[in-house]
Amino acid sequence: MLVVEDDSAVRNLISTTLQTHNYKYLLASNGETAILEASSHNPDIILLDLGLPDIDGIDIIKKVRSWSNMPIIVISARSEDSDKIEALDAGADDYLTKPFSVEELLARLRVTLRRLNYIENTNVHSSIFLNGGLRIDYSAGCAYLNDEELHLTPIEYKLLCVLSKNMGKVLTHTYITHEIWGSSWESDVASLRVFMATLRKKIEKEPSSPQYIQTHVGVGYRMLKVE
Repeated sequence: MLVVEDDSAVRNLISTTLQTHNYKYLLASNGETAILEASSHNPDIILLDLGLPDIDGIDIIKKVRSWSNMPIIVISARSEDSDKIEALDAGADDYLTKPFSVEELLARLRVTLRRLNYIENTNVHSSIFLNGGLRIDYSAGCAYLNDEELHLTPIEYKLLCVLSKNMGKVLTHTYITHEIWGSSWESDVASLRVFMATLRKKIEKEPSSPQYIQTHVGVGYRMLKVE
């Protein structure tokens, strides 16, 4: 794991937390060192501050994404939805706003590690996706919940596939609408909310307390790993 943070107090908090929970880690206090460490050691996860003294964190995300899909969790004082969307669209996997609790940081790490383990343990050539009672047969174009076929519209099915293939990762409205419609107009985002509501009615026991699809208000959606 690579911790990229120029604030010594925050860096010490994160490193102490990781050490206490037996995570191995490297430290970097600026962007140049971060890129060098990431390329040299290929860490499982990068914890990245955006406000670094030499290189903006968004540019670091883009550089890393040019050669690696390693998960990047942003930890930043930038709390506007536009900041979160910019980081996620650049390729970040998650976004944690300062000040943050140690418990929340550890929870985000567990989610990301579960996603990594799922990817590693899944045959990349497999056409079957399993998550709790949800099963998607990509080759047949069918989805099932508790072994009962779901009657989905083509858009609902495509939306479910996009989320499932990125399970555990926050997907922005822009990313999803580009995947579904090839564009990202305001009307597309409005349509996305409608299709998401109808999809949830079909896969969630209680759409108001979703088990599979989590909303990140103002940002996008994430498919959760069901234990």
